[in-house]
Amino acid sequence: MVGEFEYLVLTAAVRLGEEAYGAAIRREIEVATERRCSIGALYTTLDRLERKGFVKTWMGDSTPQRGGRAKRMVCVTAKGIRAASSFYLAVMRVSRNVSWETE
Repeated sequence: MVGEFEYLVLTAAVRLGEEAYGAAIRREIEVATERRCSIGALYTTLDRLERKGFVKTWMGDSTPQRGGRAKRMVCVTAKGIRAASSFYLAVMRVSRNVSWETE
C-alpha cells in the first residue's frame, strides 16, 4: 500500500496528465494540502515510486522559462493507479460512519 504523501504525488501526477513534472506536482500538493511541500521530499518520493514501478520519469526538453533546465516528467503506471486506488478505497472504508465534528 502507498503512504499518504505517495498518494498525494500519484494523484497530483494523474490530475496534471501530460503536464506532470516536479514543480507542477509540488504546486498541486501545496494547493490541495495548504501546506509547504519540500522539493527534496518530492523527488525522494518520485525516486521511490519509480523503484516500486508506480511511475515512470524521464527528462523533458529544456525551456527558456526554466533557464534552459529540463523538466523531470512523470507518468503514473497502471500499477501506480491500482496502488493509489487501493489506498483511496481503504481510507473510504475505514472512514465510513465516522464524524470528525467536534462538540
